[in-house]
Amino acid sequence: MTGSRVAAFFDVDHTLIELNSGAQWLKHLWKHGRIGPVLGLRSLIWLMQYRASVLDFDGMLRKVVKFYEGDDIAELEAEVRAWFEAEIRWSICREARAKVEEHRAAGDLLVILSSTTRFLAEPLARELQIEHVLCTELEAEGGRLTGRHIAPPCYGPGKVVHAERFAAAHAVDLARSHFYTDSYSDMPMLERVGLPHVVNPDLRLDRASARLGWRVERWTAEGVAPTGT
Repeated sequence: MTGSRVAAFFDVDHTLIELNSGAQWLKHLWKHGRIGPVLGLRSLIWLMQYRASVLDFDGMLRKVVKFYEGDDIAELEAEVRAWFEAEIRWSICREARAKVEEHRAAGDLLVILSSTTRFLAEPLARELQIEHVLCTELEAEGGRLTGRHIAPPCYGPGKVVHAERFAAAHAVDLARSHFYTDSYSDMPMLERVGLPHVVNPDLRLDRASARLGWRVERWTAEGVAPTGT
C-alpha cells in the first residue's frame, strides 16, 4: 500500500559533497602506504569508469571489499571518522545544507541513499543531522569484515530496491518524494521518484537531463580544501 509521507533522498559524491569520496580515500591509502601501484592504477580506472557510468560495480565491489577482509571494524570506523573531519567535511556543499534544512522544515524524511558504505555515510549523516542511511552494506563477523558485501549493493537498480524497502517500512510515497544525485547510473531511482533533482551531473546525466527537461543545479563546497588534499 502506498504511504502518505514524503522523503528526500540524497546521493553523496558531487551532491552532498563536492568531491568524489572514493578518489579522496584512494589518496589517503596511497599517502599512508596502504596500496601499491598496481591496485592504485586499477582503482583509478574504476573511478573513471564510475564517473562515466560504465563501471561493473558488482565486480569492482567484490575485489575492493576483499581488500578489507579481516579488518577490525572499530579501528576502520575511527580512521574514516578522522579522515572525514580532516579531508571531507570542508567539501559539504552549502546548497546541500540549505536543501536538507528546507526538507527538514517541511517535515520530510531525510535519507542518504548512496553506493558508499556506512563508514563514510554515517559521519556525513551525523554532520547534516540526516536520520536515515541507505548504503552498500558490508558483511561482518566478530567485529571484523569478512571481505564480502550484502546484496544488493546500493548502486543503480539496487538503490531502487533499498528505497522501496525503506518506503514500505516508513509509509513513504515515492511518487511524491525527492532524489538528488549527480550520476547517470542513478537513472533508475531518478525515474522511480516523482521529483528528481539533478546536481553537478556527469556528462551522460547532463545530456539526459536536457532531453527530459530536468533542471540542473550546481552545488559547491562551503569550505576551502586543506593544503595537501
